[in-house]
Amino acid sequence: MPDQRSLPTPDVVVTANAPAAIGPYAQAIKANGFVFTAGQIPLDPASMTVVAGGIAEQTERVMQNLDAILAASGTSFARVVKTTCFLANLDDFPAFNAVYGRWFGDHVPARSTVQVAKLPLGVLVEVECVALAD
Repeated sequence: MPDQRSLPTPDVVVTANAPAAIGPYAQAIKANGFVFTAGQIPLDPASMTVVAGGIAEQTERVMQNLDAILAASGTSFARVVKTTCFLANLDDFPAFNAVYGRWFGDHVPARSTVQVAKLPLGVLVEVECVALAD
């Protein structure tokens, strides 16, 4: 077993431009050349309340939150290699996908999208990603 003291320490990423963590987790962790974000829900970072509207509005806020966290990590959507997307209802997939796709443009990371029984605060969408660190 390697000596734990010789392993690199992950960097915790914190930005006021995305919702503060509401539990014992970080907005993102930078480690070994990667950035791992926490799942982002459609919270407005200023008010810490869920944005009004349906799946399109909520997805837009989620992507804005991820953009802020990636920027604070020194990376961007262009460097994302994998996303995991959670929808409260897969019938929302076309509207979700339209907003999601605008943020990535021609860059297409690997992605998993699943329907879940329930998301925090009753939101419609949550997205997490893994990106290459710059």
